[in-house]
Amino acid sequence: MKHSERNIDTFSTWLASVGPEAALQYLNSGVPHRYTAVYRFEGELLRNVLLHDKRGQLRPQFLIAVPFKQSFCQFVRRDQVFRTDDSASDERLVGHPYRGVVVSYHSAPILNEEGALWGTMSHFDMSSHSLTDAEFELLERAARALGRYTPQLAD
Repeated sequence: MKHSERNIDTFSTWLASVGPEAALQYLNSGVPHRYTAVYRFEGELLRNVLLHDKRGQLRPQFLIAVPFKQSFCQFVRRDQVFRTDDSASDERLVGHPYRGVVVSYHSAPILNEEGALWGTMSHFDMSSHSLTDAEFELLERAARALGRYTPQLAD
C-alpha cells in the first residue's frame, strides 16, 4: 500500500485495512527513529506487543519486557506524554538506568475502549533524534486510534 501525505486518516486506513503492524510501519516511515513500538502495561512490567524496526532485525531481548520502574513509559503514565531528544542530557532523567541508553524517546498513551490507560505508543532510538510537533501530534492521534484495537493486541 502506497502513501503520499502522512496523516491520521491514512494511518487509520492502514490500521483498518492491513492491520496494526503495517500501520506502525507507516508511522515509523516519517520519523528518523529506528523503532516505533506499542507497549502494554502488565503489572510491574511493560510488555512489547508491536515493534517496527527500520533495520528489519529481530526484536532485541531487552525490549520484550521492561520493568515499569525502569521504563520511560512511567513518565507517560504520570504526565500523559513524554518527550526527550537526548536522554543523556535530560535533567529529568538524572539517575535513571536507561538515561543515555535509550537516547531519544517520544511517547503517547494508549487508552482502551473503556478509556483506561492500557499502554504506550513510542518512537525511540539509541541515538539522538528530535521529533517535530506535527509528528508528535500524529503519534498522539495514532495512539488514540489504536486504542480500539487493544483487545486483539492483548493476545
